[in-house]
Amino acid sequence: MRAISTKTGEPAHAGVLDTMRNWLKIRELNILSVLILVGIVISIFSPYFLTTNNLMGVFRSFSLVGIMSIGMMLVIITGGIDLSVGSVMGLSSLMTALAFQHGLGPLPAVLSGLCAGLMVGAFNGFLITWIQLPPFIATLGTLSIGRGLMYIITKGVPLTPDVPDSFTFIGQGYFGFVPVPVVIMLLLTVCFSILMRRTRFGRHVYATGGNEVAARLSGVRTHRIKFTVYALSGLIAALAGVVSFSRFVSAEPASGFGAELDVIAAAAIGGASLSGGVGSVEGAIIGAALAGIITNGVVLLNIDTYAQQAITGCVILIAVSIDIWRVRRKGR
Repeated sequence: MRAISTKTGEPAHAGVLDTMRNWLKIRELNILSVLILVGIVISIFSPYFLTTNNLMGVFRSFSLVGIMSIGMMLVIITGGIDLSVGSVMGLSSLMTALAFQHGLGPLPAVLSGLCAGLMVGAFNGFLITWIQLPPFIATLGTLSIGRGLMYIITKGVPLTPDVPDSFTFIGQGYFGFVPVPVVIMLLLTVCFSILMRRTRFGRHVYATGGNEVAARLSGVRTHRIKFTVYALSGLIAALAGVVSFSRFVSAEPASGFGAELDVIAAAAIGGASLSGGVGSVEGAIIGAALAGIITNGVVLLNIDTYAQQAITGCVILIAVSIDIWRVRRKGR
């Protein structure tokens, strides 16, 4: 005889099945499961994967992409896209280097880099909300402008000014055995998770992406919300640029080149819907971690490094396909 629940009269295993179905509906849990599975597979074939040094190296390597993916996730939730994050990262790194080169201290130098990113992000928001340019076109334009400015300022030559140890600690230091960039990424994840889940601003961001017209009719200032998320995206990308310069102590003209593709990939893998209204900060970080682990596994398993992009591309296609399948199934 089957076990019967004393409260509902249903089979006892029915509650377990319902719980499992509810878990499968959680996008972040699905991506996390894939992340764990990939980690297990790599650890089986490489004994070095689960060592502390390797794991901290992996976390450090994807921390910059993880930081930028937080801002990208906010933009994607509103139904937009920000192609300028890589350019903003490089430009803010350059502005920080120039501040040191002109004799400014660590705090003014960091603020210079952050202000540069905030200005570019605000300019993106202005173009999209007031001029009403499509996000793809607006951010593609600022990407090119920022990249061109970097080459104009540097003449193609990297800047390597002298910086104090207090500044290099940001990119090279540790809290215990955890790299500082990883700590920064985790702190941002917690802060923006709370912002998106527990505040009116977060609810308005989701409402804007879900149905902008309905949100506007409900009293949400959608233009202000979109302007704010693009400004935040620029600011967060600038923070990644400051951390990058602190780590390498060199502002390369090509710094951040192509980073926008990695950031968008992290958000897509993490469950963001490019049509807007769906996504989470935690999912973006998990997506960045999955891409970072795949990269590390390619190296540890001596797989052709040229296959890395192909593998990452396959993961993106699978993740987006599953998302579309889930939405269609839910619609039925």
